[in-house]
Amino acid sequence: MAKKYKQLLIFVCFVTICFSAYLFCDRLLCIKTSHGIMQAREMYAQPRSTIDVAFLGSSHIHCDVNTALLWKDYGIAAYDYSAAEQPLWITYYYLQEICKYQDPKLVVIDMYSPARYKDDYQYLYLADNLNGVRFSLTKIQMILASCEYEHLWEYFPSIATYHDRYDELDEYDWEYFKKSRDERAEFKGFTPYYQNTPFEEPELTQQKSGGITLKSEIYLQKIIDYCRDHNIELFLMVSPYKTTDEDELVYNRVHEIADMNGIQFNSTNYFYDSMELDFEADFNDESHLNFEGSCKFSDYLGREIKEMYDIPDRRGQEKWESWDRHARFYFP
Repeated sequence: MAKKYKQLLIFVCFVTICFSAYLFCDRLLCIKTSHGIMQAREMYAQPRSTIDVAFLGSSHIHCDVNTALLWKDYGIAAYDYSAAEQPLWITYYYLQEICKYQDPKLVVIDMYSPARYKDDYQYLYLADNLNGVRFSLTKIQMILASCEYEHLWEYFPSIATYHDRYDELDEYDWEYFKKSRDERAEFKGFTPYYQNTPFEEPELTQQKSGGITLKSEIYLQKIIDYCRDHNIELFLMVSPYKTTDEDELVYNRVHEIADMNGIQFNSTNYFYDSMELDFEADFNDESHLNFEGSCKFSDYLGREIKEMYDIPDRRGQEKWESWDRHARFYFP
């Protein structure tokens, strides 16, 4: 009997050492891009049940939605839980993942990707969408929805994409490894751009609707149903960018779907004047706002959210101090 206990103890110690080594390597070696990986990883560092508004979608979310301004001016505890070119089937599983740790009152989803990208499998930024998410049944389902079977082992497990980074490690990798949970919680997903590229304001004439793929429409309905089943308000929107009539074709169809389901949709490309958006000064590139543009857009968005939804002002409340530190970083 003593021998069996000894063998069990050895086995438990072995598993513990292996798991600890994996966590060490994962924390140190992980690719730390702000195109989705850090947005996903740092969601787990947020205090439980503190995110009232979860923003999901493409890079238009984490580049344009200024969570620091939403907190400073409106007391909205928001988090940009997004990744570059994120398709709706990944957004659907991101929604499930964040709801394991948070109780958002409102989910805001950017609709740029289903308008611009039509393929059922989008690989360019797939690692950025997957690698920051913890291993779980939800992640397995996300991977299965996102890549063909012959590519599965390129993304599962995540460490397969960065296990050989030993010779690439730099000072930031070690700094991140030593960060406390409180320090990590100061990151709210917002990753602004600071360049300025002038553009002419687009003229929009599209009256028809359509253009959205069947897979995107199916997952959009799954998102709508999930939010309804979990008593979460849903707001579909498009952030300002140099849109086209082809994109607006899809947004018109999204508007129809939103109306059929009794939810709000706003393509803000029709409200440049309301934001006082300047195409000569407020864009980093044709697809993303710069920091000044994000302030104008987020001020408009904050007013919209406060008018349409019952979102509390968390300023001065316990558990929400990390939003104060986050806001001071951008607005000292």
